[in-house]
Amino acid sequence: MLRRSFLVWAGATGLAAAGSVAGFQRWREITPTVHYPGRAEGHFLRDHRALPPPSQVLGTDVAILGSGIAGLTAAWKLKKLGKTDMLMIDGPQPHGNAAGGAFGDLEYPTGAHYLPLPSPESVHVREILADLGIIQKDPMGEKPYYDERFILHAPEERLLYKGQWQEGFMPTEGVPQWEIAEHTRFFAEVERLRRTHGADGRRVFVFPTVMSSEDPQWQALDRITLKQWLEQSDYRSPTLHWYLNYCCRDDYGTRYDQVSAWAGLHYYCSRWGQAANAGNGAWLTWPGGLQPLATGIERASGVKRMAGTVVSLKKTADGVEALCFKLEGGKPSTYLVRARKAICAMPVYVAARVVDNIAAYGFDPARHIPEYAPWMVANFLLKRFPRELQEGAHSPPLSWDNVVYSEPGLGFVVSTHQDIRVRPPEKTVFSAYVALSDRKPNSARRWMLDAKPEEVLALASEDLKTAYGSQFASCVERVDITLRGHAMAAPLPNFRANAGMKALREADGPILFAHADLSGFSVFEEAAWWGYRAAELAAK
Repeated sequence: MLRRSFLVWAGATGLAAAGSVAGFQRWREITPTVHYPGRAEGHFLRDHRALPPPSQVLGTDVAILGSGIAGLTAAWKLKKLGKTDMLMIDGPQPHGNAAGGAFGDLEYPTGAHYLPLPSPESVHVREILADLGIIQKDPMGEKPYYDERFILHAPEERLLYKGQWQEGFMPTEGVPQWEIAEHTRFFAEVERLRRTHGADGRRVFVFPTVMSSEDPQWQALDRITLKQWLEQSDYRSPTLHWYLNYCCRDDYGTRYDQVSAWAGLHYYCSRWGQAANAGNGAWLTWPGGLQPLATGIERASGVKRMAGTVVSLKKTADGVEALCFKLEGGKPSTYLVRARKAICAMPVYVAARVVDNIAAYGFDPARHIPEYAPWMVANFLLKRFPRELQEGAHSPPLSWDNVVYSEPGLGFVVSTHQDIRVRPPEKTVFSAYVALSDRKPNSARRWMLDAKPEEVLALASEDLKTAYGSQFASCVERVDITLRGHAMAAPLPNFRANAGMKALREADGPILFAHADLSGFSVFEEAAWWGYRAAELAAK
């Protein structure tokens, strides 16, 4: 409805119509660069194409198979434990969902782009941040002191609602009082749940999730969706429902009528970290998203990395053996890695194909592989900042995160927001996020495979066109789009009762598992936890 009303507004005058035509022509001239991390390797193996014999054999004490946050944390923790004989195999994309890119000196994210302040239970995250100098004082205290360069500064967020920008993501302006009352009631409930403990004495919602209460009263939330919980709790506000749906799509790539109520509430109730030099609920962010953080962890670990993707992983008499391959110009080459132990830091749907006889661990791929949500990140290099269409005393300025009240877009982040200077830089990067939650995941993946670059660009730019109209196209110099067909595990109802995931979490032997998938959803705190734990086991 918002997009339709905007087009009516744009065509109200001949000048606007002419601008629309010019903008349309400009979009036709833009050819985006589209990336599909892992697609070439996955399709090569899917088609059962022959691989050549290994050209070399490499030996190491611990092989870390995957270079995302779980693998990087494992390497960092091993170094802390005095273990330096380790080798990391990158996987299809170095740093996985924490990867980023750059247009010259302007960095941008191609995956995750922020980290909430870690709560006291997230000791592992605080250790990492202190080691990297991001926490500068009192890392395990109630309110650590953070390097202010990485604390998100105002203006933080705004929402385009009914054609006007407003501060914050929760619609308030022009919203009936009874809806505002429901907003207040919901956030009061969140505060109550943050402090609530189960009968086992544990806090109900905690990072890492394995420390959360196992009280059956609260576990029952995992058997219904967040939308069902809202309805059972008599929340009827359309704007509240939109907001919670937005948050589920933003964090899990999946709508609130499909996400487990436990997961949906965990989003709010587990994050209550504080800082001595920032307000409650502050975030840490970098122009390149989590890429600089991932690079910092890697540098601190000193781990040696190799390009390649694991084809098979099996136990041997002396430990483990991993067959890895690389594609260069479409031609494969292979090598073997032999180690005492391997940390399988890859998505579970990949591990199910790679680990020899994974059923022996108690994991049945037919029953235990989760649904995966597809995801798109589009980075627009702008030769200048677009003119704000709504300006005035009550219109909030361009913020770090800018959201449009619609679906499937998730709004856009300004990569240069943390770049504080007297005047804005001449160029910037707007990073637009899209969760293809308006269609079934398999349908979305088929669309990703078949869509032409101009079709991908059209979807990626919808929120920006809505926010800025036809003038936006003239600001665009280049576009870089990353499509992730299996971006993140979706925490659907009963995900916490997944016996196969529990079995992989508890595995202790030559092959160890470490990935956010083990928790059921993709967030930094969970990925880092499983890498941390796997390192402790591998060091024995």
